[in-house]
Amino acid sequence: MVSLADWGVRIGPFPRGSTNSVLDVPGVGVGHATVVYDEPAPPDGRGLARTGVTVIHPGGDVWESPVPAGVAVLNGAGELTGRTQIDEWGVTETPVFLTSTMQVGRVYDAACRLLMAEQPRIGVEDFLIPVVGECDDSWLNEARYMHVTDEHVASALTAAQSSVGSTVAPDQGAVGAGTGMSCFGWKGGIGTSSRVLPDGHVVGVLLLTNFGQYDRLTIAGVRVGELLGTPAHLQPPPAGSCLGVVVTDAPLDQRGCERLAQRVGLGLARTGSTGHHASGEIFLAMATGLRVLRGTVPSVAPIRGREIDDYFAAVVDASEEAVVSSLLAAVTTTGVGGRTIDALPADRVRELVARTHA
Repeated sequence: MVSLADWGVRIGPFPRGSTNSVLDVPGVGVGHATVVYDEPAPPDGRGLARTGVTVIHPGGDVWESPVPAGVAVLNGAGELTGRTQIDEWGVTETPVFLTSTMQVGRVYDAACRLLMAEQPRIGVEDFLIPVVGECDDSWLNEARYMHVTDEHVASALTAAQSSVGSTVAPDQGAVGAGTGMSCFGWKGGIGTSSRVLPDGHVVGVLLLTNFGQYDRLTIAGVRVGELLGTPAHLQPPPAGSCLGVVVTDAPLDQRGCERLAQRVGLGLARTGSTGHHASGEIFLAMATGLRVLRGTVPSVAPIRGREIDDYFAAVVDASEEAVVSSLLAAVTTTGVGGRTIDALPADRVRELVARTHA
């Protein structure tokens, strides 16, 4: 895929990580299961699918060694299961699963079964509430039919676990949970970016982009949407949603994570988001630097005060770039009812951005 880095465009003062993705955060993995098929509606077939599952894994046994976490909501017309437990305890005990709105229950059930198989103490000594986030892909996906299976969730989880330490960026765009999503009237989906801070810690952001109005799209400060004009094909309503996941290896506590999560919305705003009435902009941040075994206390102090400012800036910059990455990586996709969402014309966008950044 082409990227802003390929064009020599820099967002913010901090350098990108080697893969420019959440994989640059030590121990973190990302995996996708993409579900695409065209069949008659049940009972003769399974219906048309443009959907999938994406898993962000902070590494190791998350139930045995929970990860400090915090949630922020810009607009709440969406769902992130486990949010109230994270608010109460300040940690997440599972990887993060992303999917389409109507598949949350299936992914939740599958996650329970898969994680119980990994950790036999779950359901015996204590319970489990998987973290599952969603966006609505029903413009392209036949959402009345349940397309996602346990096997899809297992495949995405296995892929996430096996990607830890990879030097290759994960697939982006119309893959996994992003298969049926749109962004600013163009094909969107999964996008990710990272920043390396002066203290050596890494901040990574992964977004599921499904939001925005085409004429508001802004890339690296350029009003690209106005200059491109209306996309060729009929567009979905501009409401949509965005699920954002921030991961860092820095020592941040729950409140620090909540504050990082809030900054994802600033990155979206730079690209043209206004947070529509019917949108679900929900953001989760995880910090592995204070991670410990159950029942033990961290041996390092959390980052507080002005020391966190660089982390705020990194989240904003990486979030802005992750939106752009989701657009540049996506491909033109046709779905239910023959609806088509076009890929962003990268060559034309490069020309427009180059005029400003030459």
